Amino acid sequence: MPASICGAWELISNVNFEGYMVALGIGPYLRKIALKLKLRKVIEQHGDQYVIKTVSPFRNYTFSFKLNQEFEEFTQGLDNRHVKSLVTWEGNKLVCVQTGEKKNRGWTHWIEDDKLHLVGILHRELFSRSIKINALFVMKPFCERFSSGAVL
Repeated sequence: MPASICGAWELISNVNFEGYMVALGIGPYLRKIALKLKLRKVIEQHGDQYVIKTVSPFRNYTFSFKLNQEFEEFTQGLDNRHVKSLVTWEGNKLVCVQTGEKKNRGWTHWIEDDKLHLVGILHRELFSRSIKINALFVMKPFCERFSSGAVL
């Protein structure tokens, strides 16, 4: 089993977040707000159930899942789409593949140098060529990491 990614994390940097939001079709007003937010992410594990919360002063987003089980997700407050998501461990990375209106999208979380890394992934057709658009987020621990089940 990979190392736990459970804990509370706060954003310290992002790369290409605006380009990623443009590719998702998020409007300029919401993009401008999102770029200024200091996000926190809380990841909990309760038995075989994971809960991931993204918390900001503007809007919060929470979803839960079981590994290796596809689930319906409504990305309310993000790009407001209905997707089917499947989350698995690939080595030491927690990987989500999403299918729906925007094809070939998802995300990957992993720990490196005591920081949580998150890459949002979206493949987009552009002039009959598929391009991969990534946004990288790096988060530092907000408080002491916990191994499972603890709630802040």
